[in-house]
Amino acid sequence: MIQPDLIRIGRAIVEDNAYLTLATADAQGSPWASPVWFAHDRYTRYVWVSRPEARHSRNIAVRSEVGIVVFDSTVPDGTGQGVYIEATAGLVGEADLEPLLTVFSDRSEARGGARWTRADISGGAPHRLYVAEATAQFVLGDHDERIPVALGQ
Repeated sequence: MIQPDLIRIGRAIVEDNAYLTLATADAQGSPWASPVWFAHDRYTRYVWVSRPEARHSRNIAVRSEVGIVVFDSTVPDGTGQGVYIEATAGLVGEADLEPLLTVFSDRSEARGGARWTRADISGGAPHRLYVAEATAQFVLGDHDERIPVALGQ
């Protein structure tokens, strides 16, 4: 496959799927994987809400490096495709809070969900907004090899 095709495929996977699998590790390196509902900002920043006491959130607090996979598990065997992402994750900082909350809320509403507000992710609310900034992205090539791509626009 040529690079534009891989980029098109990767973007379609991100657009068409509601959940990503977030792989984290604690301070000792013990792994943990969690499905999280997500939105994206130009295919380079992946945003979700979680409780700070969730295992993956606690892991991110001590080790910001994460792995992400977005894929469609409903396709027939042997036809699946995925986007593989290396990223650095953390709580969304104040400077990015409004724009990334808008990204998350817009996708939520577009998919029939609720509008998220600052009150839903601050103060006494149980959830916080998290972001993973992609440092590398890959899509499967014709021979099951991961090919680096730049999905961002």
